Amino acid sequence: MKGERHPKNDVTMNPSGNESIRDVIERTDLGRRHFMQTTISASVLAAIGGVNMKSIIGAVEAAPLPAGNGFAGIGFESVPPSLAPVADKVTVPAGYTVEVLASWGDPIMKRAPAWDEDASQDAAAQEKQFGMHNDGMHYFPISSHGIGHGRNPVRGLLCVNHEYTHEEILHGAEGLAGGAGVTIAKVRKSQAGHGISVVEVRKNRGKWQVIGTSPFGRRITGNTRMKISGPAAGHALMQSKKFDIQPTGSVEVGINDGYHCHGTLNNCANGYTPWGTYLTCEENWNGYFGWNSGESVDVADPNRAAILNDQARYGIVAGGFGYRWHEADPRFNAATNPLEPYLFGWVVEIDPFDPESKPVKRTAMGRFKHESAQVAVDGNSRVAFYMGDDERNEYIYKFVAAKRFNRHKRADNRNLLDKGTLYVARFTDMPGAGAETYRGEWIALEPDTTSVIPNGAGGYYKLRELPQFAGADDAEVQALILIKTRQAADAVGATMMDRPEWTALRTYYDPEFSFKGYSVYNDQRPLEIYCTLTNNNRRGGGGSTPATSSNKADGTTTAASARPPVDMANPRPDNDYGHIIRWREDGNVVTATGFEWDIFMLCGDSITAKTLGANYQSGNLVNGAAGTGPYYEGDIVDAPAGSADFGAPDGLWFDQFGRLWIQTDQAGDASGDWVNIGANIMACADPNTKEVRRFLTGPRNCEVTGVTSTPDGKTLFVGVQHPGEDSPASNPTQYSNWPQSQFTVNSAGQPLPNTPGLSRPRSSVLVITKDDGGIIGS
Repeated sequence: MKGERHPKNDVTMNPSGNESIRDVIERTDLGRRHFMQTTISASVLAAIGGVNMKSIIGAVEAAPLPAGNGFAGIGFESVPPSLAPVADKVTVPAGYTVEVLASWGDPIMKRAPAWDEDASQDAAAQEKQFGMHNDGMHYFPISSHGIGHGRNPVRGLLCVNHEYTHEEILHGAEGLAGGAGVTIAKVRKSQAGHGISVVEVRKNRGKWQVIGTSPFGRRITGNTRMKISGPAAGHALMQSKKFDIQPTGSVEVGINDGYHCHGTLNNCANGYTPWGTYLTCEENWNGYFGWNSGESVDVADPNRAAILNDQARYGIVAGGFGYRWHEADPRFNAATNPLEPYLFGWVVEIDPFDPESKPVKRTAMGRFKHESAQVAVDGNSRVAFYMGDDERNEYIYKFVAAKRFNRHKRADNRNLLDKGTLYVARFTDMPGAGAETYRGEWIALEPDTTSVIPNGAGGYYKLRELPQFAGADDAEVQALILIKTRQAADAVGATMMDRPEWTALRTYYDPEFSFKGYSVYNDQRPLEIYCTLTNNNRRGGGGSTPATSSNKADGTTTAASARPPVDMANPRPDNDYGHIIRWREDGNVVTATGFEWDIFMLCGDSITAKTLGANYQSGNLVNGAAGTGPYYEGDIVDAPAGSADFGAPDGLWFDQFGRLWIQTDQAGDASGDWVNIGANIMACADPNTKEVRRFLTGPRNCEVTGVTSTPDGKTLFVGVQHPGEDSPASNPTQYSNWPQSQFTVNSAGQPLPNTPGLSRPRSSVLVITKDDGGIIGS
């Protein structure tokens, strides 16, 4: 997720004067501060005085799996952590085999050139090759009918996101700034390294391989022509300058109509639909925009104030993340082309089985830094997608489609994502019926929704009455709410979260038909969703500025200024290690406006010596002396204790047998806060017992991200992103030369080029199988 050109862990974008959930907590009787049957540790309680993390976390066990469900738990032993000096390899448990399936630069379609070790390939070549820094992915089986509703475990389409590019490795020995400096050729190559790869994969004679000449092979990049649909399509704010995009430059040719655009960027986590399409999520898209010295948004533009506020609220700054595209490509100049950023921040739907189809940006699902889109289909055939906004102090959302899913006619679902309701989550102190529970509510982001902003007449403004959403009619008001989703969530008082990232829907194993392709729920199987909250070192004040502050309800927040107090859903100040939250929809229907929640797991280092600074004591639930355990140790259930410690949870996925897989995103060098935890990992958790075991450790300076499997559960695809991050152009293998450091051939038996002085680390997708041919994790 992060790298040298991405936000570091001390950056936030969200500061409103909303009532904090801490204020709600202080009105709540201590006896109700439980999800169900929490037992407070007397020693921990005494250590910090009163409410503490371990009294807040999930005391409720997940609903027991129905009798005879066949869930066999976790059948492997934890692999040891990869401590400093981190080995430049991937490790998996005994009895498993790991191989490299696809790496940056591999040809994936007809007439694609082979990988050049020295990274001398140009943008045209990169447009036909596997992109850089792969992230979220999904496997679509190829059935006899050619669409992904089959159960084929040996042939399918793997749709893979490519989040960002490491410019110093991408451009060879001269890097981004060397040689001729930032040129349009370099910008085009970087844009080509982004986006999505659609790759046909096949198992032949026991070996998985990429079919490099497949008619399905496809690259979708930062310059691919796309459609825009839904309520915000065609709005004036979506009508940026129109460019003719050529290899030699972007030529302005008029005004975009708001129904079309070019490219998708910073494709991090993902989703899929039950009708067989892929969803890719645009996350830190703001970092590609910038402007040059002396430039500013045209003062004559009537939307100037709104545009400037929106740029600030979404974190657009002059230098961006250092890509410097705006220096050679005017499309990304946020001063001279200030409406272009409105074309990013969406969920994009792609039909992997139709290479000629245009990707569609679905505006009904809101505009923010999307981190995954987990689908759920309830017993009424209603469809919802659960999404996080990956920034400190941002929000959790769900989109509920207006029409029901048609299981029998794929074409009827073609535009299902264009109409529906977008909700944002508020975690409240409302008690549950018949039990002490924590409650939450989904707030519809619609024109008639009441905000938390007083109107001066004893009431509160509705969203339609606020100037930032004012429009000629309801259609325009709704469009503005979706274009300015963050500001709408600020206005309704949503709960700020510690970087909401991937969401995952709990699955239940049916031994008679273990893979349904999508999840359907009934009254016996709770609709239960999990979300990783990666970290937040700006919660609860601290450092030189111990005072706390929250998001401004009017949506005029300046980036990187919020330091909200702790609350029940985000109970740790200086939350370096993160946690995982979960909730259950009322009535097991996606249309519910209420839910129950608990914290599934507090991540941490069980033997850390780190202490909480004194500045974090003021203005929080904490009122005792600084200590280690309640803040940084976490509550991971493992055996022996401490054998599966991890932090910074990011990727999250349930396999079809009910196991929860967790991937992490931290520095990956086993230094500082990670000295006892080591490199990034993928772990497996039992949602019934919360037991965790470490399944995989990654190479140096990488992130482990992206996971999917074949329908039979016997092949697992896992992503390794940015190994050797921060290596300079002059020495690309300074920190890592993976996968070449571990493998000589890929899974198909083809050699991995590894010439000294030319080789460089390559983000890759792994293929993992069990030596006995069994189900992964069993």
